[in-house]
Amino acid sequence: MTAAPKNSLLCPNCRRLISRDEPRCPWCGIAHPGSRFKALFSGRLFERPDQLLHLIIGANVVMYGLSLLLNPATAGMAMNPFHFLSPDNRSLLLLGASGTLPVNVFGRWWSLIAASYLHGSLLHILFNMLALRQLLPLVTQEFGPARMFVIYTIGGLGGYLLSYLAGVRFTIGASAAVCGLIGAVLYYGKHRGGGYGQELFSQVGGWAIGIFAFGLLVPGINNWGHGGGMAAGALVAMLLGYREHSRETFFHKALAGACGLATVAVLLWATLTAFAYRFGG
Repeated sequence: MTAAPKNSLLCPNCRRLISRDEPRCPWCGIAHPGSRFKALFSGRLFERPDQLLHLIIGANVVMYGLSLLLNPATAGMAMNPFHFLSPDNRSLLLLGASGTLPVNVFGRWWSLIAASYLHGSLLHILFNMLALRQLLPLVTQEFGPARMFVIYTIGGLGGYLLSYLAGVRFTIGASAAVCGLIGAVLYYGKHRGGGYGQELFSQVGGWAIGIFAFGLLVPGINNWGHGGGMAAGALVAMLLGYREHSRETFFHKALAGACGLATVAVLLWATLTAFAYRFGG
């Protein structure tokens, strides 16, 4: 295969080979396709869904590990499996737990993003990461990796915003973001229709009912976050569309890149301020 000339590149929108100096892509019409800004938000990350899946799970695992390191003396070696290796609430608050307490008392609006990467026990993070392993590839297949990440991020934010408005005092977990993925699949299955769409809608709808039933039976489950995540995920899926109707564009990648930058900034800020407060003397 012949290498592309150095003055050529793949258009960040339509992925066709064009000249770097083109004022507009001759194929799709996007302006300044060779700009560094567009290259930044159309990088290979959103062309490698397996890598993106590992990054999301890795971020959750790292934040869980940091929450244990912040207060190892009370990390919770309880025999109860629901509390095994549980970070204490102060560690979770420092790292970005959300709810009316962190937002109203400490002004931590950024916790609406950070809370999706925190977990209260080993079993908690294990269940959520298993759900991610099931749902992320499916949503990526039908929406594309960029739209999937936007749905995941906005699903978590929407879930925690609704739970804040409902008066939930203190809450964490990736389940709101996971429910955002569920909401997207429910929208896709219902809108697409046909045998495949109906099967997806029925299967994932069963999961949704099970999640709400579990939340009603088990104390401490944030059903507001779950419901808000599903609603936000379905809304984003409707607004951005799915692959059978429209391919991913530079806009979707730029939006996903903005979500990624916001997430990285929030998690870095949470980590640095938490460890500075805990070990700064």
